[in-house]
Amino acid sequence: MSIVFLNGDFLAAEEAKISPMDRGFLFGEGIYEVLPSYQGKFIGLAPHLKRMQNGLNELDIANPMNDGQWQQVILDLIAKNEGDNLGVYLQVTRGASEVRQHGYPQQSQPTVFAFTFTIDAVKDATIESAKTYEVSATQDLRWQRCHIKSTSLLGNVMHYQQAKVQGCQEMLLVNGKGEVTEASSSNVFMVKDDVIYTAPLDNQILPGVTRAIVLDILRSHGQYKVLETPFTLEQAAAADELWLTSSTKEIAPIVMLNGKPIADGKAGPVWLQAQTLFNQYKFLY
Repeated sequence: MSIVFLNGDFLAAEEAKISPMDRGFLFGEGIYEVLPSYQGKFIGLAPHLKRMQNGLNELDIANPMNDGQWQQVILDLIAKNEGDNLGVYLQVTRGASEVRQHGYPQQSQPTVFAFTFTIDAVKDATIESAKTYEVSATQDLRWQRCHIKSTSLLGNVMHYQQAKVQGCQEMLLVNGKGEVTEASSSNVFMVKDDVIYTAPLDNQILPGVTRAIVLDILRSHGQYKVLETPFTLEQAAAADELWLTSSTKEIAPIVMLNGKPIADGKAGPVWLQAQTLFNQYKFLY
């Protein structure tokens, strides 16, 4: 039986109840985070909590807990659920108000919800065992504040479903300049001539925690030149390697884009080195 956390209580998932007047339900007015835990060890706990705080600040929602309290809730939630390798979902909405109106209510109590789900165990990185992705690309039709990790994910969901209908596992998103910004649920990296590229942080992309960790690890080891700079869909199609990054995917090779292979259509050697380094150092963040 899955145990969840809701507004200060741990209870069975089927017993959790949230008001239909909650602004998270009515407006998608909330912030969420997903962080991985492997046998009790976290990846990027502090950066995830910091990004959640930044998002709550953007929405003018008071954080109901400090970092220490959040960490204790996460630890208790993991202890109450089965599994050595768990993803932890955290969500804070503005809470319920008596009247449905677009303006923020003057008084509301944030709704805090958290649950766990099973994730794959850590594996050694090999070309043969790499989980690869086939993706499509399309014009980004979402809103202009993609740096906020909001629960208002309809635009992302519709782009993801668009990829699924096309038989792909992800959708790369392209802005009006023809530049790849991110994917519907991931950040994107490109490798060309031993240089690693990813789009710079701005309102077009989510500041991914895994993205930041990957950049820090790669730069710390200095084997490859790493640039945060725009690249086009045309350049991506001609790349030596393309990757997706996220908390649950870690670093995932893209082998097909719009029905055509990237390079030889297999996970590449730079990905292998990057994922190997990530496995070695990820628990330090």
